[in-house]
Amino acid sequence: MKFLVGSLFLCAVLHLSQSFCYKKQLEMTPDGKPPPYCVDTDDGTKHAFGSKWRNSHCMDCTCGGCCTAYSTPRKIPPDCMMEFDKENCKYNVFKKNDRTKSCPVLAAVGK
Repeated sequence: MKFLVGSLFLCAVLHLSQSFCYKKQLEMTPDGKPPPYCVDTDDGTKHAFGSKWRNSHCMDCTCGGCCTAYSTPRKIPPDCMMEFDKENCKYNVFKKNDRTKSCPVLAAVGK
């Protein structure tokens, strides 16, 4: 029952933030000891406990979980478009007819 209530609450407020986070559970070694490092589940990289990193999917991570590292424009002028820049982990918003001219973002959600 608690799971159902929690799920309904999450669905009700998810649209307010549009950011994405997830938690990771530490997996013990076969002998019952903690591993010497944690592994990023998105790209398989190994990291020291207590460290922070940005992975290849533009997520800011710790050994305990990851969250999106960018905000997403929600309202842009009709003569503009947006494109995700994976190298810099951000959306660029520019004129449809001239990519060199940036556009104002009227609303953004996320980080």
